[in-house]
Amino acid sequence: MTRLLVVKATAGADAPERCSQAFTVASTAVAAGVDVSFWLTGESTWFALPGRAEQFELPHAAPLPDLLGLLLDNGRVTACTQCAARRGITPEDVLPGVRIAGAAVFVEEIMGEGARALVY
Repeated sequence: MTRLLVVKATAGADAPERCSQAFTVASTAVAAGVDVSFWLTGESTWFALPGRAEQFELPHAAPLPDLLGLLLDNGRVTACTQCAARRGITPEDVLPGVRIAGAAVFVEEIMGEGARALVY
């Protein structure tokens, strides 16, 4: 049975420690070989755009661009449909590998057999 870890980041630069924790936990799981689906919602949706992760700074935290790169290369990264629309973000705007999907896809993922969900 494949286990899926679904991590939803709800904070961005507005709550940097919570944001960093979401990225750190998800990327640590990916590095350990876990199947990870990482969701960018709320203010974290901005990190779906090129150059935004590079603007994030938090002392004593792993660089957000490195964590996001690991997630894009080895997991799945999704930006919330409504969150993206509220910020004027379209599929053409996001980094390669980021998909835009809504609540139905999130629910489908978290309800899968063996799935675990964390929300930060």
